Amino acid sequence: MLNQLVSALYINEIELPSDEVYYEQLLRNQEVVSITPQVYQLLKDQGKLDQVPDFFHQSLKEQYFQTMQLNLFVKHETTQLLNAFEERGTEVIPLKGVGFAEAYFGSLGARKTSDIDLLVKECDIEAAVELVKQLGFIVEEENIPGHFHCSYSKKLPGSDIPLVVELHWDLLKESTARFNIEDFWQAAKPSGQYSVVKELANLHVFYMIILHGWRHNLDSLKYHLDIIQLIQFFKDDLDFDLLITMAEKHQTKKRIIRTLSSVYQEFPFLDDIKPFPYKSAKQYLEFRDKKSGSSFYKKYTDYINYQYFSYDTPSHTLKEILATILPAKK
Repeated sequence: MLNQLVSALYINEIELPSDEVYYEQLLRNQEVVSITPQVYQLLKDQGKLDQVPDFFHQSLKEQYFQTMQLNLFVKHETTQLLNAFEERGTEVIPLKGVGFAEAYFGSLGARKTSDIDLLVKECDIEAAVELVKQLGFIVEEENIPGHFHCSYSKKLPGSDIPLVVELHWDLLKESTARFNIEDFWQAAKPSGQYSVVKELANLHVFYMIILHGWRHNLDSLKYHLDIIQLIQFFKDDLDFDLLITMAEKHQTKKRIIRTLSSVYQEFPFLDDIKPFPYKSAKQYLEFRDKKSGSSFYKKYTDYINYQYFSYDTPSHTLKEILATILPAKK
């Protein structure tokens, strides 16, 4: 069901089903509900909104504009933060968030955003913390040992859910890669009218989104859709050879190949957009089975493979196993 919907969003020649029962089932599927803003925007871009029933169209539209309202507020807060970094002269790179929705899905309302992620240099962390606190993000969230970010939040009027700012100084745990974040900083360019507010190079955006999907074991359709959207967006400008060369250098090759292979396996139409020549022959657990009670053994082995054997070196695998057996104190 999901494959049919997503395929029609990206391949113009594929028509959507005409059966209203299909769309009723889609609205009861929580994974589809989680990506309704993207679905609305993509159907609009394809000129296919008139191919779906009115009740489905209206439901998508309502979710889209709800997301737009929330993202307008998050964008306002993000802009205040970026302006403050610019005034202070502290380099910063926004990650994902409202900018990602606007740049790659074409609309502020086209992708739900729940927090603000900012990449800063490790030497600037103290200055960045001071800055976000000055803008009201005064509640320090509990840190996760071995991770690469700290989080601060502030309460929102009329909401039980606070707005969180995550300050990242890296994108991966040091114990599981030879990742060099300085490569990202060197390739970054000033964003818009800013000078110290930067944006990642295209290949680094794609690399980051793949690692983000891997870190969540692609357990939601939104992670698949982010990757698919970037493949469609960059298409011929996407250099898979350069991506894999970079992954080898950072010792993340298995993670990159595993994640992309899984997405290509789940959505074969991607081969028509941009073939991935490094696909693994291994068959990963299909997304539609991840939430079901079937294939318990396959789900278990797939998770173990992801959790402990996605690493390029035995030492990284051993460190991750030891981190599970002997977790660091928070």
